[in-house]
Amino acid sequence: MRVGVFYFPTDYGIDLRELARAAEERGFESLLVPEHTHIPKSRRTPFPGGGELPKAYSHTHDPFVALSFAAAATSKILLGTGICLIPQRDPIVTAKCVASLDRLSNGRFLFGIGGGWNVDEMENHGACYETRFKLMRERILAMKALWTQEEAAFRGEMVNFDP
Repeated sequence: MRVGVFYFPTDYGIDLRELARAAEERGFESLLVPEHTHIPKSRRTPFPGGGELPKAYSHTHDPFVALSFAAAATSKILLGTGICLIPQRDPIVTAKCVASLDRLSNGRFLFGIGGGWNVDEMENHGACYETRFKLMRERILAMKALWTQEEAAFRGEMVNFDP
């Protein structure tokens, strides 16, 4: 069995570099961090865990910036997103962030992805809740093109770019 650590990095929690070093020293396989750019006040969508939304959801650091600090502080532990909200991200920028972090961590990056649950947050990014999985699929295919083609191009219903 492989066991990892999941953590919401915030300004008021343990320093992510310290946590990453401690997890690595204790033999954990991985350290995963979530993504939420913001939590809109309207909160039309109930928290899937029930009850009030934990404070950290509104204050979590960007996962790629946070994991770059963890990568610089460690050498063995795998580092990943748990999860990256693909429908809320530009696929070209995300592909570059993923490739950069994977390269700078010497291949230790785990790219955990998902469609998200917060309708308000999603809409603030121009994504539609009802079609988020279709958008997510296209963005994943577009990112794969960027990672595997020297001069990538992509044509879809929702995502398009030239080489």
